[in-house]
Amino acid sequence: MTTPSQHARQALGARLREVRTNAQLTGRALADVCGWHFSKISKIENGVQAPSEEDIQAWCRACGAEQEAPDLVATAQAIESMYVEWRRALRSGMKHSQKARLPLYERTALFRIYEPGIMPGLFQTAEYASTVIARGIEVNQLPNDHDEALAARLERQQVLHVGDRRFLVVLEEQALRTRVGSANIMLGQLGHLLYLMSLPRVSVGIIPSMRERKVWTSAGFWIFDQHTVHVETPTAELTITQRGEIATFEKRFAMLQESAMYGHDARAVIATCFPPESGSGPG
Repeated sequence: MTTPSQHARQALGARLREVRTNAQLTGRALADVCGWHFSKISKIENGVQAPSEEDIQAWCRACGAEQEAPDLVATAQAIESMYVEWRRALRSGMKHSQKARLPLYERTALFRIYEPGIMPGLFQTAEYASTVIARGIEVNQLPNDHDEALAARLERQQVLHVGDRRFLVVLEEQALRTRVGSANIMLGQLGHLLYLMSLPRVSVGIIPSMRERKVWTSAGFWIFDQHTVHVETPTAELTITQRGEIATFEKRFAMLQESAMYGHDARAVIATCFPPESGSGPG
């Protein structure tokens, strides 16, 4: 099974391949310039071998792309530490991970949030969040600190109402339709989303499932100001701090915004997602 670190090495290798092809060099030609065996190029580009700082600098120098080296070196240095395995991070329960995020939330002025399949934690009602946390404890076989973890998550939501923060959020339609708990829980959650959309500091765009779009769906990610990106996978949380990588997520978020519907059109999409068995609608 491919590990998160291997995925990251493969991504770094793809970037180095792009640097080489932009310089119109074959793998053998680059190896000759750098004084390496030709197989080293293939191993690095395919994520089999991790390049050293000296390797990256030599690679970029040979390709006439010295300006790319600092960002690539920073990425390489962070690969082994950028992933936090969920089971290790959560081995003492969910409360700690919920509380650990609060300082980052409190010092962030601009949140850019993309979620494809579930409501963002900041937008969850207590009942919805309670169900999510309970399921996480069950599936991952974690110590049961449900009540403490729920309190910590709800405490983080205070950032929505204090300070001068802005929240730019893009949700896939599926995030509205994913059933979390009972019909009444979903009714309350969608009603709460409509309320939050009325706040002047909050912008919510919805991408309908059948809408023509600028970019395809991906894993959810959060951009905190211009300095940090969090990406969650089923097994790990990826923290990205390299400016070049962050710029890629910023570009992707802008394209997702272009694909989304806002205002009355977004509310109309939400209205179609209210569970029929709740016997109610947006009112």
